Amino acid sequence: MNLGERGFYFQVELWLEYSTFCHSHDVPIFHRSLAIGTKAGYKLFSLSSVEQLDQVHGNNEIPNVYIVERLFSSSLVVVVSHTKPRQMNVYHFKKGTEICNYSYSSNILSIKLNRQRLLVCLEESIYIHNIKDMKLLKTLLDIPANPTGLCALSINHSNSYLAYPGSLTTGEIVLYDGSSLKTVCTIAAHEGTLAAITFNSSGSKLASASEKGTVIRVFSVPDGQKLYEFRRGMKRYVTISSLVFSMDSQFLCASSNTETVHIFKLEHLTHSRPEEPSTWSGYMGKMFMAATNYLPAQVSDMMNQDRAFATGRLNFSGQKNICTLSTIQKLPRLLVASSDGHLYIYNLDPQDGGECVLIKTHSLLGSETAEENKENDLRPPLPQSYAATVARPSPSAASTMPGYSEDGGALRGEVIPEHEFATGPVCLDDENEFPPIILCRGSQKGKAKQC
Repeated sequence: MNLGERGFYFQVELWLEYSTFCHSHDVPIFHRSLAIGTKAGYKLFSLSSVEQLDQVHGNNEIPNVYIVERLFSSSLVVVVSHTKPRQMNVYHFKKGTEICNYSYSSNILSIKLNRQRLLVCLEESIYIHNIKDMKLLKTLLDIPANPTGLCALSINHSNSYLAYPGSLTTGEIVLYDGSSLKTVCTIAAHEGTLAAITFNSSGSKLASASEKGTVIRVFSVPDGQKLYEFRRGMKRYVTISSLVFSMDSQFLCASSNTETVHIFKLEHLTHSRPEEPSTWSGYMGKMFMAATNYLPAQVSDMMNQDRAFATGRLNFSGQKNICTLSTIQKLPRLLVASSDGHLYIYNLDPQDGGECVLIKTHSLLGSETAEENKENDLRPPLPQSYAATVARPSPSAASTMPGYSEDGGALRGEVIPEHEFATGPVCLDDENEFPPIILCRGSQKGKAKQC
């Protein structure tokens, strides 16, 4: 998610231009990482608990970084800078070495990767590389103009599906199989132009939002059938800046240029209703639902759309941000990284929803003062009905949440490449060469160490 347009500078000495969250099951600890690009370079963080955000790596040698993507919890990182916007650089940050670099015909707008594929999205083409050796497997040239570089790649390499806009004027989505290198189907998702698309962790669901930002839809993969439809709001159009599933696919989170982050629950509500409503509100609700059968289709659809299960209130609006949902210390949390250089952590009540409670703010630019830390620590406690469950367990406890799987996909992608850019043997999927990087207890803060 690009947090800053080219040439756009925030009014601080170090501005946050790009950030992305990453979840991985590469190590026993459920790994959460955050990568940010700044005017000075880029930084990689590891979040082991609500209170502890560690800088795993920082680089100030590459200025004006507007894309930085880390391969899950490994030491492989892909970087693009405004100084060379047509060049992609792949680094082994633990060794401090460049593995390879590739140049393209126009500016790189986005990069996506999993353990099987690496995608480079330009405005009018998408390059699909085999991440094992960086050979170019396919170039998608017949795509509509995509000025924002909008695309999505499933993180589960057993289902390496790619999604990208199929039209410049409507919300059509092209679903493409990154393993067989064939188009699967097209989905008529919205009437307006697409603003956000994302896969769930298993690659079995695809969510989308249009530029209006009022309706969010979820489709099944690979058949493209609509499963859910959520209404974010009706009063105003917004710009959706981030759309993400929780790792267990129970929730879907959307952030925008407003002060509210919306969280939707993916569940099918039962249609069984009591024959005789026991309350006046129940009676009116039954009459209201019955009336939808006689209203125009657009009005009826709007009245049947599900609303947000929970919301997170930001203390700002108009700033670019990204969000994610993660289980930290056995409890669901909402995380929001903002272009003002802060990471906000909220508690999410998975049973009752409602308004999420801000519990911690971390500085991402290293300029947080002692007063700000003190203010964060003095935040009022949560209501006992929910806060009583926050027990601060050991971060070494393994998560049982299903999500990214390491098995499968090993035999996929055996396609004869059209071109070969790599000049030597490049093995970017080598687990011995790129082991998971975590912070061990007892090691110096901010320095990565292999356990």
